[in-house]
Amino acid sequence: MREHDVVFRLYLAGQLPNSQRALANLTAFCRRYLADRHRIEVVDVFECPERALADNVLLTPTLVVVTLLPPRTVVGDLSDAGVLLQVLDREIDRNEATTEFVPLP
Repeated sequence: MREHDVVFRLYLAGQLPNSQRALANLTAFCRRYLADRHRIEVVDVFECPERALADNVLLTPTLVVVTLLPPRTVVGDLSDAGVLLQVLDREIDRNEATTEFVPLP
């Protein structure tokens, strides 16, 4: 990992539709706005419930932006790119965005 990478931790509930949509939306968002400057850690709460509880995650999908201090949390399927843009305002160079972000329905 490079010093300026943005680290995300995405808490999912297995293969449930909202969880998979959140992962797809986050991946598309990162491809557009962060190119190769990000890392996504996926935590399945069905497999690691103790990790979710230790991090005070009670709902899924939940995204934690680990590299921000304090860490920021976004709950939901991440279909609203505007929320992520607000959270990551200083981390994103909008001039480097390469493709259109289209959230999954």
